[in-house]
Amino acid sequence: MWKLFKWNSKDSYKISDELDIDNLPRHIAIIMDGNGRWAKEKNLPRTAGHRAGVETIREIVKECSKLGIKYLTLYAFSTENWKRPIEEVNALMKLLVEYLRGEFEELNSNNVIINSIGDTSKLPLVCQKELKYAYDKTKNNTGLVLNLALNYGGRDDIVNAFKKLYKDLKYGKLKEEDISEDLVSSYLYTAGMPDPDIIIRPSGEQRLSNFLLWQCAYSEFWMSNIKWPDFRKEHLHQAILDYQKRNRRFGGIK
Repeated sequence: MWKLFKWNSKDSYKISDELDIDNLPRHIAIIMDGNGRWAKEKNLPRTAGHRAGVETIREIVKECSKLGIKYLTLYAFSTENWKRPIEEVNALMKLLVEYLRGEFEELNSNNVIINSIGDTSKLPLVCQKELKYAYDKTKNNTGLVLNLALNYGGRDDIVNAFKKLYKDLKYGKLKEEDISEDLVSSYLYTAGMPDPDIIIRPSGEQRLSNFLLWQCAYSEFWMSNIKWPDFRKEHLHQAILDYQKRNRRFGGIK
């Protein structure tokens, strides 16, 4: 666990001279990939890779907060991850509880909002309890919003949104002409948040893996061969720098 102290404010924080502080992404989303392969390369159990990945989470959350990023969404456990061996799933759930309990004071004292997206009702009760406690205690903070995507799937997100929308149509709360992209977005787990400006995926894979399928329509992508446990703030800076060099036209001409 980090030694408890206040992180430096953005004013006193030394930011890389290359980064344009006025053009930072509002929302960064990361597919935290490569923990198992990292462990295998070192002849370690997969759980050791997941624990090493938590150390990376600490560094990246802290760095995003220092930079002044408003939203950070971490793909922590997908709807498909239940297919993994039960021992690994149980270890991941235990690690989630350890993370929330161990890092809560540090995150809260540094103004971070601890949020979750996904169908968390399927998680073990102890996980649900810790997530609710963390959110209830930090929801009035005004700094970085840390979204932990847990039992999250992009298709599930869209299906769930349309079920809720259909119900509101059925009971007269909505009319057909009310349906728009903004309305659909308001039914998603990320309601009220901007879509991710950049999606980062380490470990060499080049796919979305059912992550934020609606929300990524105009996201920039940054992928590398670095496995998540080896991902550092310097790699985050490089991703942001590459993002800042891109011409985001959103279908128009700039």
